[in-house]
Amino acid sequence: MKNDNPLSPHIQIYNWHISSLVSISHRITGIINIIIITLICFWVSLLLLGNSNYELIQNFFGTFFGKFVIIASAWSFSFQILSEIRHLFWDFGIGFELKTSNITGLIVIFGSFILTIFIFILGRNLVL
Repeated sequence: MKNDNPLSPHIQIYNWHISSLVSISHRITGIINIIIITLICFWVSLLLLGNSNYELIQNFFGTFFGKFVIIASAWSFSFQILSEIRHLFWDFGIGFELKTSNITGLIVIFGSFILTIFIFILGRNLVL
């Protein structure tokens, strides 16, 4: 006998919430940040192999795709930091109400973009 009714919330009937979006994005950015940190360690270790290898990667960051990688990395770290602050408040038992959870989720999403723009402007002024 075949049962056509799913036992758990199926993707066709499940309603997305801000908290679930932030939670999934928090996990994805955590994995991306580990990869980014590993690549930064390899990049810095190329200093031991000589200046030419280091300059090759340095030139990559001057391209459009390289700048995109830098901005995407800044957003990923910004999102992770704000989401961790949200989780820190949850550890103290603050912010579990539905309205507060939705507001803090939106603050994490929009705040990460604002923080990324701030980091970009600050970094651009430091480099120039």
